[in-house]
Amino acid sequence: MSRLGSLGARLYRGEVGYDFVGKRMIWYGISILITITAIVGLGVRGLNMGIEFSGGAVFTTPKASVSSSQAEEAAEKVSGHTAHVQELGTGGLRIQIGDVDPQKADQIKADLSEDLNIPANDINADLVGPSWGEQIANKAWTGLGIFMALVVIYLAIAFEWRMALAALVALIHDLTITVGIYALVGFEVSVGTVIGLLTILGYSLYDTVVVFDGLKEASKGITKQTRFTYSEIANRSLNGTLVRSINTTVVALLPVAGLLFIGGGVLGAGMLNDISLSLFVGLAAGAYSSIFIATPLVADLKEREPQMKALAKRVRAKRAAAAAKGAGEESEGAPQDAVPGEGAYDQDDDEAAAAGVVGQRAQPASRNRRGRPSGKRR
Repeated sequence: MSRLGSLGARLYRGEVGYDFVGKRMIWYGISILITITAIVGLGVRGLNMGIEFSGGAVFTTPKASVSSSQAEEAAEKVSGHTAHVQELGTGGLRIQIGDVDPQKADQIKADLSEDLNIPANDINADLVGPSWGEQIANKAWTGLGIFMALVVIYLAIAFEWRMALAALVALIHDLTITVGIYALVGFEVSVGTVIGLLTILGYSLYDTVVVFDGLKEASKGITKQTRFTYSEIANRSLNGTLVRSINTTVVALLPVAGLLFIGGGVLGAGMLNDISLSLFVGLAAGAYSSIFIATPLVADLKEREPQMKALAKRVRAKRAAAAAKGAGEESEGAPQDAVPGEGAYDQDDDEAAAAGVVGQRAQPASRNRRGRPSGKRR
């Protein structure tokens, strides 16, 4: 078994672990700071909306002898508007000009042909009206709202409303971070970006649902034992699925990174780059939220229940009694070679066995059967 597999097995059995839930205030603070930064960036810089939403024209050229900066300068000169130029993998150029009057598109195309020394027939022009982009945006918001509602309803039925609420918060967290990064870095928002944003919602939910399913099984009959609080069981479940979550995220990120860094460099910028970029950012944010946000938030909500408060009180009382008993035995000079677990069991021994933590039982003394009558006559 590999070292990572061995670590995963030890995490699953509870032999090792990290207190994610116990340090949840640290993760909350980090997430709030990142979210505020994303919101400020969104409010100050705004989103760089593509022509699909703002309207404009896209001119695609074959392999050109001019650089992207020279083409951008020429496009702004002939159109009078801001232009954005991207180099394609074939050596051609993709020139985007916003707020272009469709009637002037032919004239701009002719001027670009002259300035770039490219035949006009070899330049492909695509015009996009702002009304089409507005329709796409409205449909995207509608799809997002329907998706969120269905997710909350399903998780509330399959698990409980607290887990549904935590998953919804994690989704909003992931979307906010992804959109904020787009605003801060200045990435262009296109139709491919919207597709990528809608796609990452499913990936973000995957790890969260896996952890919630394990937590649901581990917390059955939790009030009948006094060994662990709900937060401790939630942390054990999270550690048990930690390696699986990391492996799943890495495996999902590798092909997306290939599309983003290799495919974008070879095939050029476009729809492929827009989708892979939003997927890459969203997958990383989703893995973070499933570990550091969703499960600790569920533990916070559950610990507010009267039953869980009473359970935590019983657990603390039992541990305090055990600590006092251990201190008393040590002061009385207990033998150093005593074997843990020997002697009589208390009323929670069956709960300890159910938790997989069982002490070494005392074996009955062997009876000397020598000299006993066998019942047979000689």
